[in-house]
Amino acid sequence: MKTLLLGPNGQLGTDIRLANERRGEPIEIQSIGRDRIELSNIGAAISSLRELNFDVLINCSGYHKTDEVEANAQQAFTINTHLVKGLAELAAEKRANFFHISTDYVFGGQQQRSPLKEGAPKAPVNVYGASKAMGEDLALLANRDTRIIRVASLFGVAGASGKGGNFVETMLRLAKERGELRIVADQTMSPTSTLDVAEAILDMVLNQASPGIWHVVNSGASTWYEFAARIVSDVNLDARVLPIKTEEFPTPAARPRYSALDNDKVSKIIRPMRAWQDALRDYLLAKGYVS
Repeated sequence: MKTLLLGPNGQLGTDIRLANERRGEPIEIQSIGRDRIELSNIGAAISSLRELNFDVLINCSGYHKTDEVEANAQQAFTINTHLVKGLAELAAEKRANFFHISTDYVFGGQQQRSPLKEGAPKAPVNVYGASKAMGEDLALLANRDTRIIRVASLFGVAGASGKGGNFVETMLRLAKERGELRIVADQTMSPTSTLDVAEAILDMVLNQASPGIWHVVNSGASTWYEFAARIVSDVNLDARVLPIKTEEFPTPAARPRYSALDNDKVSKIIRPMRAWQDALRDYLLAKGYVS
């Protein structure tokens, strides 16, 4: 099964490649990084990809620097929306399965404060979320064989591309440097290991999961404060973690107050998704922070 992987060097792309290697490479992955094709030039990128043979296209690429995106809407909609539409159309032309990675940030403005199912109405609160939401819509319209994989608050061994490390690494660094962390306690999400997402995506590819939207996150919900406190506790750092309100930590882009995702669908059909606390513990073990 020939698979093109866009964004192969980010947190998720890295773990997809590693998970495939651990399984004995059941799918043939061809990694397409920026060194090969510049995806922001949509016409040229699609033309180059058209020359390749593939049965599956996994799009892990995206413009996801949330605060930076707020002032660069045109670039965000180029990469997160129009490129995605083009990729979906190309996959349809090739009769290939299309997997597109999306985000919990398509939510945030809704009143619901319980885990959100795949069919919940979208309500983005920033430019990044809006560009990803429209990308989902255009992909599904362009190609009925599209799988939208919504993920959230990722942590993986490769770190977050362009962000200087993921949330776990940032908390550990700041806790050691400052001895005190002040973290927002009124934003709830689904902390998720890219390792677990990668394993689920491989299962979906190999078992030809049905098209549509899938919430692929670890089980349970957490505020950023609770997540940070658990990180510090698990590593047994001598640091205080204090809860603050969103208003005390202003950012250029608004953040969802609630974007926890319901993973019941993927857990029942594809593979059980473990609790985020267990995934975090394994991540800390793998990185050598705990023994």
